[in-house]
Amino acid sequence: MRWTDDRGGNVDDRRGSGGGGGGMIVGGGLGTLIIAAIVFFLGGDPSGILNSGSIQSSGNTGERRELTAQEKQIGEMVDMMSGWNTLTWDQIFKENGMTFSEPRIVLFESTTNSGCGTAQSAMGPFYCPADQKIYMDMEFFSELQQRFGAKVTEFTVAYVLAHEMGHHVQTLLGTTQKVDALRRSGRYSEAEMNRVSVATELQADFYAGVWAKRTDDSKKILEPGDIQSAIDAAQAVGDDNIQRRAQGYVNQESFTHGSSAQRKEWFMKGYNTGDIRQGDTFNQLLK
Repeated sequence: MRWTDDRGGNVDDRRGSGGGGGGMIVGGGLGTLIIAAIVFFLGGDPSGILNSGSIQSSGNTGERRELTAQEKQIGEMVDMMSGWNTLTWDQIFKENGMTFSEPRIVLFESTTNSGCGTAQSAMGPFYCPADQKIYMDMEFFSELQQRFGAKVTEFTVAYVLAHEMGHHVQTLLGTTQKVDALRRSGRYSEAEMNRVSVATELQADFYAGVWAKRTDDSKKILEPGDIQSAIDAAQAVGDDNIQRRAQGYVNQESFTHGSSAQRKEWFMKGYNTGDIRQGDTFNQLLK
């Protein structure tokens, strides 16, 4: 991935601040890996899980430390990617007669506070619509490679951030609110809401593909292998791959994010079209 001088200036880097505690997962019989698998790339408001009592934090350590040179470089990279996202989505929104407002990106380690409750690294990267912020513990990418089998590159990080930015776009367009209203209505079964969740997540993958295409058109950021690394990450966190690794079998009715094949399909549809109007996953998948 080719770096540029663009910077977003909207990254809240809390690493090394002493605000993270040694949190642990308790209750429910679910280990850290399973929690991360279930919640990874969460589309709607995650407060139901964050505040459910299944996550406990031991509080602040109060210890501050200087970030390493590598950590500072990672912060610069995320700031650059946030700048790319803002420039691209601002242009797309203008083309469609709308105004884009950028989210803040929070980098943290272990635990931190969010508008949706206490965030913990075990949750994986997520978007909180309550405060319109994206939360990322960069250690997750080690898990993605070691536990889920994805080869992590710089563009893997770009894809994950673009997916979460896709959830922010859904909030700005009112999609997140409509999905949340369906969930809160109580009129739909768990299986039906799972299908809605899949449509929500695949649309975020589509938006990530649109972002990659439009950003490369304007900034020429892509190098050989970058798109494949995004596809590898998308497929690694497909519901079928996660379930097969976690429980040894696949239950399609319980999918909440889409299969590996679907995640690749919708990311590539976004990348190949570069057209936000082609991403109505709800009509495509909920017929």
